Amino acid sequence: MAAQIISGTEISGQMRRELPPRVAAVQARLGRPPGLAAVLVGKDPASEVYVRNKGKACEENGLFHETLTLPESTSQSALLAKVAELNGDPRFHGILVQSPLPRQIDARAVYEAISPTKDVDCFNPYNVGKLALGEETFAPCTPKGVVEMLVRSGHSPEGKHVVVVGRSNIVGKPLVNLLVQKQKGANATVTCCHTGTPDIARHTRAADIVVVAAGRINALTADMVREGVVVIDVGINRIEDPKAPKGTRLVGDVDFAGVSAKASAISPVPGGVGPMTITMLLFNTVRAAELESGLGR
Repeated sequence: MAAQIISGTEISGQMRRELPPRVAAVQARLGRPPGLAAVLVGKDPASEVYVRNKGKACEENGLFHETLTLPESTSQSALLAKVAELNGDPRFHGILVQSPLPRQIDARAVYEAISPTKDVDCFNPYNVGKLALGEETFAPCTPKGVVEMLVRSGHSPEGKHVVVVGRSNIVGKPLVNLLVQKQKGANATVTCCHTGTPDIARHTRAADIVVVAAGRINALTADMVREGVVVIDVGINRIEDPKAPKGTRLVGDVDFAGVSAKASAISPVPGGVGPMTITMLLFNTVRAAELESGLGR
Protein backbone atom coordinates (compact mmCIF):
# COMPACT_ATOMS: atom_id res chain seq x y z
CA MET A 1 0.00 0.00 0.00
CA ALA A 2 1.33 3.44 -0.94
CA ALA A 3 2.14 5.80 1.91
CA GLN A 4 -0.39 8.45 2.79
CA ILE A 5 0.90 11.88 1.76
CA ILE A 6 0.54 14.35 4.63
CA SER A 7 0.09 17.54 2.64
CA GLY A 8 0.92 20.72 4.48
CA THR A 9 -0.60 22.64 1.59
CA GLU A 10 -3.98 20.97 2.11
CA ILE A 11 -3.94 21.11 5.90
CA SER A 12 -2.85 24.75 5.99
CA GLY A 13 -5.66 25.59 3.57
CA GLN A 14 -8.17 23.91 5.88
CA MET A 15 -6.79 25.79 8.88
CA ARG A 16 -6.88 29.17 7.18
CA ARG A 17 -10.61 28.74 6.61
CA GLU A 18 -10.95 28.85 10.41
CA LEU A 19 -9.49 32.36 10.61
CA PRO A 20 -12.12 34.71 9.07
CA PRO A 21 -14.58 34.72 12.02
CA ARG A 22 -11.72 35.26 14.48
CA VAL A 23 -10.28 38.11 12.42
CA ALA A 24 -13.74 39.67 12.12
CA ALA A 25 -14.26 39.45 15.89
CA VAL A 26 -10.95 41.25 16.53
CA GLN A 27 -11.83 43.90 13.96
CA ALA A 28 -15.20 44.47 15.63
CA ARG A 29 -13.66 44.73 19.11
CA LEU A 30 -10.57 46.82 18.33
CA GLY A 31 -11.64 48.68 15.21
CA ARG A 32 -8.60 47.32 13.36
CA PRO A 33 -7.50 43.88 12.15
CA PRO A 34 -4.71 41.78 13.63
CA GLY A 35 -1.39 43.22 12.44
CA LEU A 36 2.01 41.71 11.73
CA ALA A 37 5.29 43.59 11.27
CA ALA A 38 8.18 41.85 9.51
CA VAL A 39 11.69 43.29 9.74
CA LEU A 40 14.14 42.29 7.03
CA VAL A 41 17.78 43.33 7.40
CA GLY A 42 19.83 43.10 4.22
CA LYS A 43 19.01 41.36 0.94
CA ASP A 44 19.07 37.62 1.54
CA PRO A 45 17.08 36.21 -1.43
CA ALA A 46 15.52 33.32 0.52
CA SER A 47 14.46 35.66 3.32
CA GLU A 48 12.95 38.10 0.85
CA VAL A 49 10.83 35.34 -0.71
CA TYR A 50 9.78 34.05 2.70
CA VAL A 51 8.75 37.48 3.99
CA ARG A 52 6.91 38.20 0.76
CA ASN A 53 4.95 34.96 1.13
CA LYS A 54 4.08 35.88 4.72
CA GLY A 55 2.79 39.26 3.57
CA LYS A 56 0.69 37.67 0.86
CA ALA A 57 -0.79 35.20 3.35
CA CYS A 58 -1.70 38.07 5.69
CA GLU A 59 -3.46 39.96 2.91
CA GLU A 60 -5.38 36.88 1.80
CA ASN A 61 -6.63 36.25 5.33
CA GLY A 62 -7.59 39.79 6.38
CA LEU A 63 -4.55 40.64 8.50
CA PHE A 64 -2.69 43.94 8.28
CA HIS A 65 0.94 43.48 7.31
CA GLU A 66 3.96 45.69 6.83
CA THR A 67 7.52 44.77 5.90
CA LEU A 68 10.30 47.06 7.08
CA THR A 69 13.46 46.58 5.02
CA LEU A 70 16.68 47.83 6.60
CA PRO A 71 20.13 47.99 4.96
CA GLU A 72 22.77 45.32 5.51
CA SER A 73 24.85 47.89 7.40
CA THR A 74 22.17 48.46 10.06
CA SER A 75 23.71 48.65 13.53
CA GLN A 76 22.62 46.70 16.55
CA SER A 77 21.38 49.83 18.28
CA ALA A 78 19.38 50.92 15.22
CA LEU A 79 17.65 47.55 14.95
CA LEU A 80 16.86 47.50 18.66
CA ALA A 81 15.40 50.99 18.33
CA LYS A 82 13.17 49.81 15.49
CA VAL A 83 11.99 46.84 17.58
CA ALA A 84 11.20 49.19 20.47
CA GLU A 85 9.19 51.36 18.10
CA LEU A 86 7.19 48.36 16.88
CA ASN A 87 6.61 47.18 20.46
CA GLY A 88 4.76 50.44 21.07
CA ASP A 89 2.86 50.54 17.76
CA PRO A 90 -0.77 49.47 18.33
CA ARG A 91 -1.20 48.53 14.66
CA PHE A 92 0.97 45.46 15.20
CA HIS A 93 0.10 42.49 17.39
CA GLY A 94 2.99 40.40 16.11
CA ILE A 95 6.62 41.20 15.32
CA LEU A 96 9.09 38.97 13.52
CA VAL A 97 12.68 39.79 12.74
CA GLN A 98 13.70 37.57 9.85
CA SER A 99 16.87 35.52 10.16
CA PRO A 100 19.64 35.25 9.20
CA LEU A 101 20.84 38.60 10.48
CA PRO A 102 24.10 40.35 9.50
CA ARG A 103 27.20 39.51 11.51
CA GLN A 104 27.21 42.75 13.48
CA ILE A 105 23.78 41.94 14.96
CA ASP A 106 23.40 39.85 18.12
CA ALA A 107 20.28 37.85 17.26
CA ARG A 108 19.63 36.84 20.85
CA ALA A 109 19.59 40.48 21.99
CA VAL A 110 17.09 41.28 19.26
CA TYR A 111 14.77 38.42 20.20
CA GLU A 112 14.98 39.41 23.87
CA ALA A 113 13.93 42.94 22.88
CA ILE A 114 10.68 41.84 21.22
CA SER A 115 7.78 42.19 23.63
CA PRO A 116 6.66 38.72 24.81
CA THR A 117 3.08 39.70 23.92
CA LYS A 118 4.12 40.30 20.29
CA ASP A 119 6.66 37.47 20.02
CA VAL A 120 4.71 35.40 17.49
CA ASP A 121 7.83 33.39 16.54
CA CYS A 122 8.35 32.36 20.20
CA PHE A 123 12.04 33.30 20.17
CA ASN A 124 12.01 35.50 23.27
CA PRO A 125 13.59 33.50 26.17
CA TYR A 126 10.60 34.38 28.37
CA ASN A 127 8.21 32.59 26.00
CA VAL A 128 10.68 29.75 25.41
CA GLY A 129 10.71 29.17 29.17
CA LYS A 130 6.91 29.20 29.36
CA LEU A 131 6.80 26.67 26.53
CA ALA A 132 9.17 24.35 28.40
CA LEU A 133 7.04 24.64 31.53
CA GLY A 134 3.87 23.83 29.61
CA GLU A 135 2.35 27.25 30.30
CA GLU A 136 0.15 29.20 27.89
CA THR A 137 2.29 30.97 25.28
CA PHE A 138 2.76 31.28 21.54
CA ALA A 139 3.88 27.99 20.04
CA PRO A 140 6.89 28.24 17.68
CA CYS A 141 5.54 28.20 14.13
CA THR A 142 7.37 25.29 12.51
CA PRO A 143 7.17 22.89 15.50
CA LYS A 144 3.50 23.70 16.04
CA GLY A 145 2.91 23.19 12.33
CA VAL A 146 4.42 19.71 12.61
CA VAL A 147 2.09 18.85 15.51
CA GLU A 148 -0.95 20.14 13.62
CA MET A 149 0.02 18.07 10.57
CA LEU A 150 0.20 14.93 12.67
CA VAL A 151 -3.02 15.52 14.57
CA ARG A 152 -5.11 16.67 11.59
CA SER A 153 -3.93 13.79 9.38
CA GLY A 154 -4.99 11.22 11.96
CA HIS A 155 -1.55 10.50 13.40
CA SER A 156 -1.70 12.14 16.82
CA PRO A 157 1.57 11.76 18.73
CA GLU A 158 -0.32 10.98 21.94
CA GLY A 159 1.07 7.80 23.46
CA LYS A 160 3.51 7.31 20.57
CA HIS A 161 7.30 7.09 20.49
CA VAL A 162 8.48 10.11 18.50
CA VAL A 163 12.09 10.48 17.40
CA VAL A 164 13.16 14.03 16.53
CA VAL A 165 16.33 14.23 14.45
CA GLY A 166 17.88 17.66 15.04
CA ARG A 167 18.24 19.93 18.07
CA SER A 168 18.11 23.47 16.69
CA ASN A 169 16.54 26.23 18.76
CA ILE A 170 14.07 26.86 15.93
CA VAL A 171 12.74 23.32 15.34
CA GLY A 172 14.25 20.42 17.30
CA LYS A 173 14.30 21.68 20.87
CA PRO A 174 10.92 23.45 20.85
CA LEU A 175 9.31 20.47 19.11
CA VAL A 176 10.53 18.19 21.89
CA ASN A 177 9.08 20.63 24.43
CA LEU A 178 5.72 20.64 22.65
CA LEU A 179 5.50 16.87 22.31
CA VAL A 180 6.28 15.98 25.92
CA GLN A 181 3.59 18.21 27.44
CA LYS A 182 0.73 16.52 29.27
CA GLN A 183 -1.98 17.76 26.96
CA LYS A 184 -4.09 16.81 23.95
CA GLY A 185 -2.08 16.44 20.76
CA ALA A 186 1.13 15.81 22.71
CA ASN A 187 1.83 13.42 25.60
CA ALA A 188 4.40 11.52 23.54
CA THR A 189 7.53 9.65 24.53
CA VAL A 190 10.27 11.63 22.80
CA THR A 191 13.84 10.80 21.79
CA CYS A 192 16.01 13.61 20.39
CA CYS A 193 18.88 12.57 18.11
CA HIS A 194 21.63 14.86 16.83
CA THR A 195 25.22 14.97 15.64
CA GLY A 196 26.36 13.64 19.01
CA THR A 197 24.15 10.53 18.79
CA PRO A 198 26.39 7.50 18.00
CA ASP A 199 23.79 5.40 16.16
CA ILE A 200 20.79 7.42 15.05
CA ALA A 201 19.32 4.52 13.08
CA ARG A 202 18.97 2.45 16.27
CA HIS A 203 16.55 5.06 17.57
CA THR A 204 14.68 5.84 14.35
CA ARG A 205 13.99 2.14 13.73
CA ALA A 206 12.19 1.99 17.08
CA ALA A 207 10.02 5.04 16.39
CA ASP A 208 6.32 5.25 15.62
CA ILE A 209 6.89 8.76 14.26
CA VAL A 210 10.11 10.33 12.98
CA VAL A 211 10.49 14.09 12.48
CA VAL A 212 13.64 15.04 10.58
CA ALA A 213 15.11 18.53 10.89
CA ALA A 214 18.78 17.79 10.37
CA GLY A 215 19.56 20.21 7.56
CA ARG A 216 21.17 17.47 5.50
CA ILE A 217 20.05 15.55 2.41
CA ASN A 218 19.32 11.85 3.01
CA ALA A 219 19.62 12.20 6.77
CA LEU A 220 16.91 9.51 6.93
CA THR A 221 17.01 6.54 4.54
CA ALA A 222 14.85 3.45 4.15
CA ASP A 223 17.15 1.22 6.19
CA MET A 224 16.72 3.57 9.17
CA VAL A 225 12.95 3.09 9.62
CA ARG A 226 10.53 0.25 10.29
CA GLU A 227 7.48 -0.67 8.24
CA GLY A 228 4.47 1.55 8.97
CA VAL A 229 6.39 4.51 10.39
CA VAL A 230 5.02 8.06 10.05
CA VAL A 231 7.60 10.57 8.80
CA ILE A 232 7.56 14.38 8.81
CA ASP A 233 10.34 16.00 6.77
CA VAL A 234 11.20 19.53 7.92
CA GLY A 235 14.30 19.89 5.74
CA ILE A 236 14.63 22.25 2.78
CA ASN A 237 17.66 21.72 0.53
CA ARG A 238 18.22 22.97 -3.01
CA ILE A 239 19.97 20.58 -5.39
CA GLU A 240 20.97 20.76 -9.03
CA ASP A 241 18.57 19.13 -11.47
CA PRO A 242 19.11 19.67 -15.21
CA LYS A 243 15.53 18.52 -15.86
CA ALA A 244 14.03 21.23 -13.64
CA PRO A 245 12.95 24.52 -15.29
CA LYS A 246 15.51 26.53 -13.30
CA GLY A 247 18.14 23.82 -13.13
CA THR A 248 17.53 23.19 -9.44
CA ARG A 249 14.79 21.78 -7.22
CA LEU A 250 13.94 21.51 -3.55
CA VAL A 251 14.29 18.30 -1.56
CA GLY A 252 14.01 17.52 2.13
CA ASP A 253 16.23 15.72 4.61
CA VAL A 254 14.51 12.38 3.92
CA ASP A 255 15.15 9.98 1.03
CA PHE A 256 11.53 10.29 -0.01
CA ALA A 257 11.45 7.50 -2.59
CA GLY A 258 13.05 4.94 -0.31
CA VAL A 259 11.35 5.85 2.95
CA SER A 260 7.87 6.26 1.43
CA ALA A 261 8.03 2.61 0.32
CA LYS A 262 8.05 1.58 3.99
CA ALA A 263 6.16 4.43 5.69
CA SER A 264 2.42 4.45 6.31
CA ALA A 265 2.43 8.24 5.97
CA ILE A 266 5.00 10.86 4.96
CA SER A 267 5.15 14.59 4.27
CA PRO A 268 6.57 15.87 0.96
CA VAL A 269 9.06 18.64 0.20
CA PRO A 270 7.94 21.07 -1.06
CA GLY A 271 4.30 21.22 0.03
CA GLY A 272 4.83 19.81 3.49
CA VAL A 273 5.91 21.74 6.57
CA GLY A 274 6.63 25.01 4.72
CA PRO A 275 3.01 26.15 4.24
CA MET A 276 2.24 25.16 7.83
CA THR A 277 4.93 27.48 9.22
CA ILE A 278 3.29 30.51 7.62
CA THR A 279 -0.18 29.39 8.69
CA MET A 280 0.91 29.05 12.32
CA LEU A 281 2.37 32.57 12.13
CA LEU A 282 -1.07 33.82 11.09
CA PHE A 283 -2.69 31.92 13.95
CA ASN A 284 -0.22 33.33 16.48
CA THR A 285 -0.79 36.88 15.23
CA VAL A 286 -4.56 36.48 15.49
CA ARG A 287 -4.14 34.97 18.95
CA ALA A 288 -2.05 37.96 20.05
CA ALA A 289 -4.76 40.31 18.83
CA GLU A 290 -7.44 38.30 20.62
CA LEU A 291 -5.49 38.53 23.86
CA GLU A 292 -5.20 42.30 23.50
CA SER A 293 -8.91 42.64 22.78
CA GLY A 294 -9.97 40.39 25.65
CA LEU A 295 -11.40 37.78 23.29
CA GLY A 296 -8.71 35.24 24.04
CA ARG A 297 -9.17 35.06 27.81
